[in-house]
Order: sequence, then C-alpha cells, then structure tokens
Amino acid sequence: MKFPRRRFLRLAAGAAVLPALSRAARAQAYPSRPVRIVVTVAAGGGADITARLIGQWLSERLGQQFIVENRSGGGGNIGTEAVVRARPDGYTLLSVTIANAVNATLYDNLNYNFIRDNAPVSGTIRVANVAYVHPSVPARTIPELIAYTKANPGKINMASAGNGTSSHMAGELFKMMAGVDMVHVPYRGQGPALTDLLGGQVQVMFATTPGTTEYITVGRLRALAVTTAARAEALPDLPTVGDFVPGYESSQWYGVGAPKNTPAEIIDRLNKEINAGLADPNMKARLAVLGGTPLIGSSIDFGKLIADETEKWGKVVRLASIKPE
Repeated sequence: MKFPRRRFLRLAAGAAVLPALSRAARAQAYPSRPVRIVVTVAAGGGADITARLIGQWLSERLGQQFIVENRSGGGGNIGTEAVVRARPDGYTLLSVTIANAVNATLYDNLNYNFIRDNAPVSGTIRVANVAYVHPSVPARTIPELIAYTKANPGKINMASAGNGTSSHMAGELFKMMAGVDMVHVPYRGQGPALTDLLGGQVQVMFATTPGTTEYITVGRLRALAVTTAARAEALPDLPTVGDFVPGYESSQWYGVGAPKNTPAEIIDRLNKEINAGLADPNMKARLAVLGGTPLIGSSIDFGKLIADETEKWGKVVRLASIKPE
C-alpha cells in the first residue's frame, strides 16, 4: 500500500516526536516509588549528613521518599559497586566523594571503572580541610610549620582518617609540595584521629571542618590555614595553604551519581532539583554549618570535577606510593 508523499511525511514526523514525548513523560512520572541514596561511609559524617539533607529536599520536591542507605566497607568500594551494578532507572543513587576519585588509583583490582560506570548527576558541596597542629607544636603559620618540620625530619606525626581519605591526601600533597618529611599515622575515621591529636600523640592533621572548628576557640587545637583555593566562609580569618605553597589546593567534596545509562531526562531532573536546593537560603544555611560551599552546576560540570580529581590524586597516590590499609 502506497501513501501520498504529504501523508507519509506527516506520519514520519509524528513517529519522530513519539520518543521525545516518551522521554518527557518518563521524566514527569519519576519518581513513582522510593529512591535509595547509598552512602559509602558510616552514619554521622559529612557525606552522610549532606546526603540526608539533599534526600530530604528531593523528597519534599518530588513527592517520594529519598532514603539514605549506609553501606560502608572496603574504602567505599562495596557501596560504590552496588550502585554502579544497579538497574539504571534512577531509583538507586550514590553519594559520590573524593574517595571515588582516589580509589581509582589506590586499588589495583576494582571490579568497576568509576569514570566509565558512573553517571554524574550533580555536585553538592565542597568542604575545606584545615591544617591543625597540637598546641605543643611551636608553629603559628604554615611557613613556621614547614621550617619546624624541616628542622625535625621524620619526627612529626601526621594523623589522617585513613589511607586515601581527604585528610590523608591533603597531607601527602602538602608533604610533596612543601618538601617536608612527616610520618603518616592512619586511623579508622576522623574521630579517633582527632582524639589523639587533642591528646598530643600526633602533632598535625589536615582535618575536615565539621566537628573540629570548636576546638580552635577553646585553644585545644591551633588552626594554621585552610586547604581550599579560596578562604572558607566558616573560617574567614584563616589564610589558605596556597598563600604560602603556590599551587596547593585540596578539599573534600560531595555529589550525587547514578549507574551509567540512567536516562538523561531523569539525571537532568535530579540535577535541576538539587541545584534548586543548593540555591535555597535555608538549605545553604544548613550546609554552611558543615563548612560547605555549594557546587551548583550541570551534570557535565560534576563529571569534569570527578575526572580532574581522579587524575590529580592518581598522580599523588603513585608518587607517594600510597597503598590501601
């Protein structure tokens, strides 16, 4: 059966519109059931709190529960693998952190390739680390810390929340760029490391801001600088490490990812709603308590951040010969 040319063209145009309508309808219908956000660390830390704040915002905006599920272990790899292997339908999301960028090089035999298997959705916040010293250390500035450490090579203990964590990587980058020799002492989490820093068993730590800044005002820790490229809003009087070590920058950051092949319209909708949350004054105030600066941007912007950080920390891991615990 032959169609007149005009009728054929109308039918063809109508058929071309159907996939676009289907995608739009799918985005409007999402979500139709609860969504999981997998956090790869235990409850209570910055990544967990941020994910819960974002989950609450998305629940209110999209009319379905966004439920945080903590799946810690394996340096974050267990929870990450569970998400990248999940069905790509938007109902399983990942709290992405700097650990995902570091682990790409830190671990030799991962069962996934994060750059390939993760679909970036949106960044959420960037958090500064703070260069802290115990009050017994006779240094009040970064140049004084560098001089003191060079005068005492291998005698200064640098705590971290564990191998490959943001506190560890910030410290290793500082050691490399400042040319100093400090002994790395890894702990299982920031809490135990902070306890020993307060007790003087270790002398230096590049700790994240949540849960640490109150020790500055009471004089139990001395803060020398923040690790971000710009001064932190939570600690505006502190200089940056980069003011004294040109080119230095390190930070913890959080975001949201999904399994690869998650429909673009779902990623776009999530990105739009997360960005709306990051611009909301009440949400900004709650995130500021964590020392966080909003990472507003597209999913492409977040993907570039992940790729850049993976390359940067891969070089540090290799040069410092860092191994998993």
